[in-house]
Amino acid sequence: MGLNNHRDRLCVVQLSDGNGDAHLVHFPTKDFKAPNLKKMLADKGRVKLFHFGRFDISILMHYLNIDIENVYCTKIASRLCRTFTDSHGLKDLCSELLNVKISKQQQSSDWGAADLAHDQLTYAAADVLYLHALRDKLNGMLKREGRVELAQNCFKFLPVRARLDLMGWEQLDIFQH
Repeated sequence: MGLNNHRDRLCVVQLSDGNGDAHLVHFPTKDFKAPNLKKMLADKGRVKLFHFGRFDISILMHYLNIDIENVYCTKIASRLCRTFTDSHGLKDLCSELLNVKISKQQQSSDWGAADLAHDQLTYAAADVLYLHALRDKLNGMLKREGRVELAQNCFKFLPVRARLDLMGWEQLDIFQH
């Protein structure tokens, strides 16, 4: 519904194992339960890939009441190894690193609807289909630039950053003097 985890509700979660399939979990109401999704996301042994993980992790933690660890964020990886650009959005990464054009036309559509349109489902699937390939490309760049350990530490901190956002520190740099 938006990018404010205190105001906007969780509507759709997209999943992909990297083999070209996407699965969508639709939350038509605020009280929709997803026990299998919760179990998978809480599994500390499974890596969860995100783009803009800070928000995704925060809203998932808030609405599903779970802790999420062992994460990877393609946006953070891109910011660490592609310092020559300010273009770190998913559409930009797919285009520049994978030569894949994805549409963002449905991004601001009504995700809270009881039934989602075919175009929305296609858009939602595209948002996760390329994360594994992006991770592979970005990992090579992180290694080349000697920033793998830095990236791993950022990923480990993401769940903590998400908790800080949920507690009201989303606009404040707590490390600032």
